[in-house]
Amino acid sequence: MSEPGKERDELEGTEAPFVSHLVELRDRLIRALIAVGVVFGVLMVWPGPGPLYDLLAAPLVANLPEGATLIATNVISPFLVPLKITLLAAFLIALPVVLYQVWAFVAPGLYSHEKKMVLPLVVSSTVLFFLGVAFCYFFVFGQVFKFIQSFAPKSITAAPDIEAYLSFVMTMFIAFGAAFEVPVAVVVLARLGVVTIEQLKKWRGYFIVGAFVVAAIITPPDVVSQLALAIPMCLLYELGIWCAKLFIKHTKAPDADAEAKADSAA
Repeated sequence: MSEPGKERDELEGTEAPFVSHLVELRDRLIRALIAVGVVFGVLMVWPGPGPLYDLLAAPLVANLPEGATLIATNVISPFLVPLKITLLAAFLIALPVVLYQVWAFVAPGLYSHEKKMVLPLVVSSTVLFFLGVAFCYFFVFGQVFKFIQSFAPKSITAAPDIEAYLSFVMTMFIAFGAAFEVPVAVVVLARLGVVTIEQLKKWRGYFIVGAFVVAAIITPPDVVSQLALAIPMCLLYELGIWCAKLFIKHTKAPDADAEAKADSAA
């Protein structure tokens, strides 16, 4: 049974570093929130919530019947929904600053080889997420809405609700943004030793089947959006395998080679 005095001695002096870490975390969070708030304020002035929502709704409006528009079934939707879009746009624009604050908080506790691993992953995951959102907006939306409207009977006048459209857009953005993170997931799993490059190659067929199943569940029930999600996921899986080889090679710990030689000699 340990003595109370000895236990206190072991814990003595640990409070200050812990508190300092909490203070730094608070400061980093405040800076990230300030960045989002500043961008949000700028977007509220120009171009404004209304034009931002019009920009987001452009792919759907372009494929609606002539004279048809989006509608608001809730009293406060015309005010609240554009505000949500503005906040979302502010967060996406300020995302590099937010991620920098995260990086600045964790970087001092990492070794040099770990910094080589984390920083590229943060940057690449951000870029890939933006690419997934851009691919969804500029290509998928137009094709999906055109496909859906081609099946709509002439007796039906399409007038989607703006809240339903916002929910649909958010789901699609998250789905495609997450799908484009496949290379990062593959690299991380391979780098941590959870799977090997050879196993990733063997599981290629299973991943292709899984990609089409996920696409069928997440996307609307049309072939266009399902193929638009599944095919890039398969291509990005191959890219992840290729990147994992290079990443593992250039992010080894300094003594990894020495340890490997010692183990082989033994």
